Amino acid sequence: MIATKRKTGRTKLPTRFESLVRQMPPRAILDDGHYDETVEMIDALMSQGRLTRGQSQYLETLVQLVQAYEAVHHAIDTRELSGLELLDFLLKENDLNATDLARLLDVHPSMGSKLLSGERSLTIPHLRKLAARFKVGPELFID
Repeated sequence: MIATKRKTGRTKLPTRFESLVRQMPPRAILDDGHYDETVEMIDALMSQGRLTRGQSQYLETLVQLVQAYEAVHHAIDTRELSGLELLDFLLKENDLNATDLARLLDVHPSMGSKLLSGERSLTIPHLRKLAARFKVGPELFID
C-alpha cells in the first residue's frame, strides 16, 4: 500500500500525479460506491495541507469527475427555490452560518443575518463572491 499514516492521524499520500494515478486511477464515476471512494480520496487530499503540483492536478481531476457525476445523479432541482433559499441551502451544506456569510462577503457580521432574512439585498460583488465560493452561476441567487 502506498499511503501511510502520519503522526497527525492523516494519511500520507504520494506527491507525484503518476503515483496517485497508480493508487487510484481516475475514471468516469458510474455508481455511488465509486463516487464515495472518489470523495474519500478528495477529502484525504484536502487534509494534506499544502499540496504538490502533482497532488493539485490529481485533485482537480477527481473534482471534475465528481462534479460530472453529481450533475447527472445528484442534481438539485432549483426551480422552486428562491435565491435566498438556495443560499441558505448552500450555507448549510457547507456547515456555514450567517457570520461565515458576512466574513465571506467581507461585510459587517450583522449583515449576514440581514442578507439571509431578505432585510438587505445581495449586491453584484456579493453575487460574484458567492458564485466563486460555491462554484455556481451568480444567477442562482437572483429571484
